[in-house]
This record gives sequence, structure tokens and C-alpha cells, in this order.
Amino acid sequence: MLQADEILESCEVFDAGQRASEQSLRGLDWLNFFKADAQTTVGPYLAIFLLAARHWDLAKIGMAMSLPGFVTILTQTPAGALVDWTRRKRVLVTWSALALGAGCLILVNATGLAQIALAQCVIAIASIVMPPAIAAISVGLVGHRAFARRMGRNEAYSHAGAVAAAVVAGAIAYWVATGGIFYFAAAMSVAAAVATMVIRERDIDPALAREAEIEAGGKLGIVPIRELMRDRRIWIFAIAVVLFHLANAAMLPLAGEMLAAGRPMLAAPYMSACIIVAQLVMTPVALAAGHLADSWGRKRFFLVAFSVLPIRGLFFAFSANPWLLVSVQILDGISAGIFGVMSVIVVADLAQRTGRFNLLQGAMNTCVAIGASLSNLSAGLVAQEHGYRSGFILLVILALVALAFFSVAMPETNAIGDGPAVRDSDLVRTV
Repeated sequence: MLQADEILESCEVFDAGQRASEQSLRGLDWLNFFKADAQTTVGPYLAIFLLAARHWDLAKIGMAMSLPGFVTILTQTPAGALVDWTRRKRVLVTWSALALGAGCLILVNATGLAQIALAQCVIAIASIVMPPAIAAISVGLVGHRAFARRMGRNEAYSHAGAVAAAVVAGAIAYWVATGGIFYFAAAMSVAAAVATMVIRERDIDPALAREAEIEAGGKLGIVPIRELMRDRRIWIFAIAVVLFHLANAAMLPLAGEMLAAGRPMLAAPYMSACIIVAQLVMTPVALAAGHLADSWGRKRFFLVAFSVLPIRGLFFAFSANPWLLVSVQILDGISAGIFGVMSVIVVADLAQRTGRFNLLQGAMNTCVAIGASLSNLSAGLVAQEHGYRSGFILLVILALVALAFFSVAMPETNAIGDGPAVRDSDLVRTV
């Protein structure tokens, strides 16, 4: 692994005329297509699997779903710091993808809570490295000025891959067995690892990959963490991220449990339909967000994402019609599509010229983990004691709180017009 001084030396090979190769950009496309997002894709199927195949009660399922979140709370921020510290970001992504696949195999063969928890923790620990590392590779290839569009493209490929995966997973669950979904997720993880190795290491500018600038005298500019934490925008955005996922994370798993309780044989296909609808909407939303983030501003897009959360929760609370629930996932596609793109762009804005991009990504992913864990735990307990409708009403209230907080407290972070983002070479790199 390379520390800051070694990264600085490696920056000498990146001159103003170099362009990221077509091979690396296409490899990044397919990495995003194949990456196994086990925490958000396998997660809803896991709730159905444990209810229908293992016959667990809702409180026990809630515990199993929330356990990996507590692990990620402890490890997300250090993982982001690790991505900043090393130039070997491809290696981190490759091994993380393979570990995700291994976790899925453990998951489907486990029977007790301890085994399920172990598998969930393997998946969680492996997956914490992938988001910041992929974003770092992306900005290292294209630079800050082209990063918003690149993130839109990343997320579009990711959602297209999720649609393809959901179609295959639904067919496997219906025609073979629900457990087959986990074997398929493991295969997708291997494909993601292969795609990662297609990206050329020499195409990734290590200074750009951590949003650092080269100071006068040739020193790599890294802002001390204490100084970084004086930026109040970081704290406001962190609270907003927690609130968003506190309201959002449990909605789809809780809807899956509700479907499984009444129609156990059709629960997995319905869940696949929910995922497909959401991902189909996310693909154009992600592309639009990436292309318009600079001209429209970050906050305007985020307000849309926060606004649709309470509406979605109300639909879930007052309808048990499976096809209506599937249709409501259009709203999930809008909110999640915006959040997936804009959250990383906002972090890049906040980290610009600090050299702490991936550390901040890890910190924000910690906030995601806190919100998601508390969401699954609290909604699961409320649903167990008072029914599914009460669980969804709780999520609606939290969504309204999140919307109010973000609307009042969060400033606009887009400052791309204030000057060169990191270095002049940003302007010649391609998306």
C-alpha cells in the first residue's frame, strides 16, 4: 500500500495531456453493472427467505437484518480512510466482491441466528469498501469537473444490472427455489471482480482519487481531520443522511414480509417486481441527476428525494394490494436514484481540495448504516407488536422529520464555478 508521499511520487506520470483509456472506462461500466449490492438487493429476499423457508418471527428477522448495520457503523469510516491511504483501489474492490459472494453462500446454507449473523457481517464488512473505492476510481479517471456525469453513468449501469439481476432472481425463486437467489448473487460478485481487473491501474490519478491538490512546492495537500470537522455543512449533511435512511431502509423489507405473510409462494416474484420497477426508474433518474447536478444544484434534487419518502410510506400503510405496492416502487426509484448519485457528488463537493474524499465517504456511509440499522430494528419491533400499518406510519413520521430538517438546514454545496476543481488535468479527462 502507498502512503501520501508515495502517492505524490506516482502522480508524476499523470500529465495534462493524458486521457483515461476506453478500456478502463468500459471496465468501470461493467463493474457497476455486475457489482453485488448484497445489503440492498439480497436483503429484501433474505427477509422473505427467513420468514417463508426458516419460519422465523418478525422480531427475530428484524434482529438478523439489523446486526450487520452495527458492524458497518464501526468499520465504514476506517474503510474510507484506508481507500484514501492506498493506491491499490482495484485490489480492494476485487477482494471485496469475492468476499460478498462468499457471504451469500454462507447465508443460504445457514440455519441459526448466529450463522445468519456471521454471514451478514461478512457481507457487510466486504461491501463497505466498494462504494468509496468505486467512487475514488471514478474521480481518479475523470476528475472533479466530469465527476457528476460519471456518477450518473455509474448509477445508471448499476441500476440496469440490478434490473437484470432481479429478473433472473425472480425466475430462480419461482421456478427453482428462493435459496437459488443467493447462489446467483455469488456469481454476480465474481463477474464484478473480473470487471474490476479490466480497469488499468495506471489510468487512475491517485491525487484526484482522493480529491487532493498539489500545493506550491509539490506537496500533496491533505487537510487535518480536526480542521475538516469544522465545516458545519458536513455535520448537517451527516444528520440528513441518517434521517433519510431511518425513514427509508425498512420500507421494502417490511413490504416483503407483509407479502410473504399472505402469499408465501408469490412473495419472492412480487419482491422481484418491486425491485425491477424501482431500478427501471432509477436508471433514467440517475442519468438525469448526473447531467443536471451542476446546472440545477444539489439541494433541489435532494428535496425531491426527501419529499417522495412520506408519500411512499403512506401507500404501503394503507394498501395490501400487491400490484399497487409494486407500482409504488416508482417513488422508490425516484428517491433512491437521486440519493445514489447526489450523495456522492455532495461528499465530493465537501471534500474538494482536502484530500479526504474517501474518509468523508466512509463517514457518510457510517451514517447510512446507523439510519438503516435503526430503521429495520424499530420498524420490525413496531410491526411485531402493533401490525404492519403502524410500522409504516412510524416510517412516514420519520420521513417528514427528515424532509423538514434538510429543507431548513442544508445549504447548496455546488461551487464548481468557483475555480479549478483540483488540477488543470481535470479538463482533459473523459467520461
